[in-house]
Amino acid sequence: MSKSKNNPPQVAKPFLKWAGGKRGLIEQLFSKFPTEFNNYHEPFLGGGAVFFELYSRGMLKGKKAYLSDINSELINTYNVVKNNPSKLITNLQTYKENHNKEFYYQTRELDRSDNFKTLSELERATRFIYLNKTCFNGLYRVNSKGYFNTPIGSYKNPNIADKEAILNASKALQNTIIANQSFDRTIDNTSPNDFVYLDPPYYPLTETASFTAYDKNAFLDEKQKQLFDVFKELHQKKCTVMKSNSDTNFIKDLYQEYIIDFVQANRFINSKGGGRSKINEVLINNILDMKA
Repeated sequence: MSKSKNNPPQVAKPFLKWAGGKRGLIEQLFSKFPTEFNNYHEPFLGGGAVFFELYSRGMLKGKKAYLSDINSELINTYNVVKNNPSKLITNLQTYKENHNKEFYYQTRELDRSDNFKTLSELERATRFIYLNKTCFNGLYRVNSKGYFNTPIGSYKNPNIADKEAILNASKALQNTIIANQSFDRTIDNTSPNDFVYLDPPYYPLTETASFTAYDKNAFLDEKQKQLFDVFKELHQKKCTVMKSNSDTNFIKDLYQEYIIDFVQANRFINSKGGGRSKINEVLINNILDMKA
């Protein structure tokens, strides 16, 4: 795609760390993504790596991007980054100055209090990014009551106030519609030839997999089947749909009527030793005339 000399594309990247984020898979994914489509939809937004890459490559110019997630604190944070980045950066710099173990746990405990509901959108977004940058592995995890419960990470100098990333992300988000909603609402705003990328919480590789809950509601068999129904409806609307998930028989059987490709991802395989290994993930699509 040619670049305009008068209006070169801006480069944006995720301003959050996110478990299962797609930055390490970008080239593999984009080799299979459509190059032409109308509007873009990403209902499991998370860190937004795919959206920011599409924007940075100029592939969203003149298009609308519909970004959504069921995580209300995450969506609030995106809206603050979009609409009030300067004050957010100022707040984060203050949090950076105050950062220590005691301050982390005081900040984490805020959602246990009724007063949490009275915090401003800016204060909640500041807390969200601060915890994301300082908690263990950037892992967003809540307990059965919906309280954030990830312990503090061991970082010498966490990048809490990433001014460049936030300002660039804010520019990228200006032509987006950001919503706090369930994935099934994606169908409402789609039209033929739109591109929908689905990156849900992955189906566990084993019955004892430790991280299966992105929010307090685990995304297991029932939710995966609901998402499959959404995939089919989007296909019937003549949208281009692509979905990432774990390489499991459950997922491959569910989507057997569609095209299943494989990508290789680096994933932790030993929580104690921190070992990494390349494992297969599936990329499912409904493009019936894909070019080799």
